[in-house]
Amino acid sequence: MNNRAIKFIVIFGIVSLFADMTYESAKSLNGEFLAILGASGAAVGLVSGLGELLGYSVRMFAGYASDRTGKYWSFAFIGYLINLFSVPAVALAGNWQVAALLMVMERIGRGIRTPARDTILSQATEGIKRGWAFGLHEALDQIGALVGPLLVALILFLKNEYRSAYSFLLIPALISILFLVYAMTRYPNPRELSAKKEKLQDVKGYTKPFWIYLAAVSFVAAGFVDFPLIAFHFKKASIMPDGWIPILFSVAMAVDGLSALLAGRIFDRFGIKSLAYFVTLTSLATPFVFLGGSMLGLVGMVLWGINLGAQESVMRAAVADLAAAEKRGTAYGIFNTGFGLAWFVGSAIMGWFYDFSVPLVVAFSMGTQLISIPLFFKLGSTGKDATER
Repeated sequence: MNNRAIKFIVIFGIVSLFADMTYESAKSLNGEFLAILGASGAAVGLVSGLGELLGYSVRMFAGYASDRTGKYWSFAFIGYLINLFSVPAVALAGNWQVAALLMVMERIGRGIRTPARDTILSQATEGIKRGWAFGLHEALDQIGALVGPLLVALILFLKNEYRSAYSFLLIPALISILFLVYAMTRYPNPRELSAKKEKLQDVKGYTKPFWIYLAAVSFVAAGFVDFPLIAFHFKKASIMPDGWIPILFSVAMAVDGLSALLAGRIFDRFGIKSLAYFVTLTSLATPFVFLGGSMLGLVGMVLWGINLGAQESVMRAAVADLAAAEKRGTAYGIFNTGFGLAWFVGSAIMGWFYDFSVPLVVAFSMGTQLISIPLFFKLGSTGKDATER
């Protein structure tokens, strides 16, 4: 295995570790903080969905622009700046509308940098087991997502002050940027790390398997309940004390990291059809979270973490196998835009449903995700190299 590529993945994983410590910690607070500031359930669902919609929509343009210019590092750097520094600024928000705007800006920044980041990773992982490599990056990423919410939970226990928790997150944001600058200067051309060189192809468009895959993951996205609505439910239904909600999020992040490594191994062996099995299992997260008490909620968050681990590792890795190298940034942008549009529609619908009927949220979430299963199986029968027509 290419040791230089693995070293790069680890360094980039450290960038993501501290980045996730920043914005995933905030994500564990956002739902409750919006509720404290007076937002409704529909507003929380709309803000969450709008943030994902804009964050994912901008990826199409950022991916296309990064492909055209080749300046993948520049797009990654600008995106990380917006993504990370919007978080501690929430501490200054005087009402839920301003807080919501900053939360949306955080998602937009993440959208700008994500296609470039994933393209950089795909360049460095050519010729090694890509599912495992993306899984390793996600596992390191999730260490931050585990530790960060625990730290802000400690702040809430000690001070019971959300603004102090948001302010603290300036520290990991700065550390992440420092490691990013090191990675940019140490590895200016990640393609040189590949175990084999990618063969550029004259591809005019994208193949049928790519669009089928986009449809499948869009159904998963539409039915996936974002954590702010879960946190809102835990607080509104008094499932558990406020300080325990970030801890539960940390449990899900730990599961996410472990499941990403496992999902990567399974993907490298069985291909895209392995996603059908993950969705079958993880669609059960919603009834546990919304229809049970604290213990069933914990089980639901474990399943939720497994789902997220698959999304953040093998669902990203598969795009690299479905698109030609010279169009990969754009492919990641299209993939993420479709994913985000579906996430927005699903989040808005489920937020609206929540104010009327919690069982309706559960039915929509499970039913929508399960639609993806036959599509993943169909893709599994076409083979991995879908860049061929």
